[in-house]
Order: sequence, then structure tokens, then C-alpha cells
Amino acid sequence: MSDFFNSGWSIFVAAVTIVSLIACLALLIIAARRRVMANDNTTGHVWDEDLRELNNPLPRWWMWLFVLTVVFAAVYLTFYPGLGSSPGTLKWSSTGQWEAEQAKAKTAMEPIYAKYVSMSAEDLSKDAQAMGIGQRLFINNCAQCHGSDARGSKSFPNLTDDDWLWGGSHEKIIETLTKGRQGNMPPMAAAVGTGEDVRNVANYVLSLSGSAHNAVYAQLGKPKFAVCAACHGNDGKGNLALGAPNLTDKIWLHGYGEAAIAAMVNQGKMNIMPAQDKLLTPEQIHVLAAYVWQLSRSTAAVASR
Repeated sequence: MSDFFNSGWSIFVAAVTIVSLIACLALLIIAARRRVMANDNTTGHVWDEDLRELNNPLPRWWMWLFVLTVVFAAVYLTFYPGLGSSPGTLKWSSTGQWEAEQAKAKTAMEPIYAKYVSMSAEDLSKDAQAMGIGQRLFINNCAQCHGSDARGSKSFPNLTDDDWLWGGSHEKIIETLTKGRQGNMPPMAAAVGTGEDVRNVANYVLSLSGSAHNAVYAQLGKPKFAVCAACHGNDGKGNLALGAPNLTDKIWLHGYGEAAIAAMVNQGKMNIMPAQDKLLTPEQIHVLAAYVWQLSRSTAAVASR
């Protein structure tokens, strides 16, 4: 595929385009020189006994309309990109237009965001306008993975349940949005032991949250859990510094049950939260983080009633 990005293809595209425009003009000139035939001016084709096809030249207005389209194409290709890699005399590009529109929008929004910079997450969560802006930022940038209701799905965290892999404070959410996150659960089957050992560890993990499990297998798997404790802790409550999930809270990001846990031990898992600092300004991230922060607080407040 790299062959399609060398300069030869650009020259080829430009040459084909120019030759095509010249050929169109030549065809129009040839067609314009046609004259009405002196005799019956037919092509010899007859339908329904007396319906004859005439051999008339193109109407002048129609021909000049075609000429105008060719001239327009030539003018357009002079000013705008289209002849291979030529940027055109105006140097226009969709990227440049997008960047100009983004800069214009940023300038227009700066006064609005300025008053939010020094506000805490608690204060922002009480500001209806700030939360409205945060919601729109979330829909445009986060809902594709976490859902419009922020409840996530398999392998995409629920942001409303106050269960955080990397920490749920306003500062930690800002850090996550700005830098992104990369969670890596390496395949641990070789370290755990045999297939039966993996099964036993899976049942022990289920027992940590009081989920349905085989008690005999769980007791056999407890010593083997020492391999997992390096990240998840001896008590299985996880490690925010590593993004290691809490195994005691019945919240399963990648699937629930013995088979799902065994698959994680055998195959491992990598999850990536992309950094947003190239798409959002620090001020936007500040407001968006406050919106995400208050989602779990709102859910917790409702649950406590």
C-alpha cells in the first residue's frame, strides 16, 4: 500500500485530470462543427415504421453549458487541491478549515470557561450551565465508549457507580482525561499452574465478593491467589496506582462467572483509555471532569435515600 503514497501517483492523477479536461474540450469542439445534413438528416434508425432518429448537432446553449463546466473545473483546480498533491493557489485544506473553526470556537468560549477555572468540582456540580456544558462535552467525546448514560458496557467502565480503577477524585479524573490510561492484565496461566489451578483461582476470586462459587475449589485456589495479589492485593481490593480492579465488590468489567475469570487469567487483557489533551483544552477537561465526578455522586445520593 505504501506505493500509493509516492510522488508518481500524484503526477499520474494530475496528468489524467488535465488530459480529461482537454479531451472534453476537444470533443465539444468537434461536436460543435457538425452541421445539419443536406439530405434527410437521419441516422438511418427507424422505430414504429415512421419514427426516425435525426442527426442534429448539440444545441448551442447546451454546448456552452458543457464548456462552462470544463472552465469551472479548470478554475477550481487552480485555486483548490485536486491536481494530485497540488494544494492550489489558495492553500485550502479541510484540516486547515477545521483548525480555523476550532480556534474560532475556542476564542468564543474562552470567556465562558474562564469563570469555571478556579471553581471546585463541588461548586461546578451545582452550576447548571457548567453541567450542561459538561454533558455536551461528554456526549461528543466520551459517550461512544461509556454510553450516553455513562453506564458503560462490557470492557467499558460504568462511570456512575463510584467504582474507580484509577481513582475517582476530580484531580484523578482530570489526569485520566488528560493523559489517558492503559490497563494491562498479563496472561497468568503459566504462573498460576495447571488448568485446574486456574479454575480454583477463579472460584476463589468469586468467593471474595460473595458470588456463587464452589467452596472446595475456592479453598484450593486461595494459595495460588498469591500470584494475583501482587496487583490486586492480598485482600483482593485492588490497587488504584496500577489500575488493578477491586475483586470484592461484584462489579465485573470484562464478564462474570468462572469461565470469564478463567479466560482473563489464561489470556490476559489490555484496555486503553485514549488521552483527550489533543482534542480538549485544559478548561474543557476541568469542566468535563467535574461532570463525570458528579455522576457517581448523584447515583450514590439516590441510592442512599
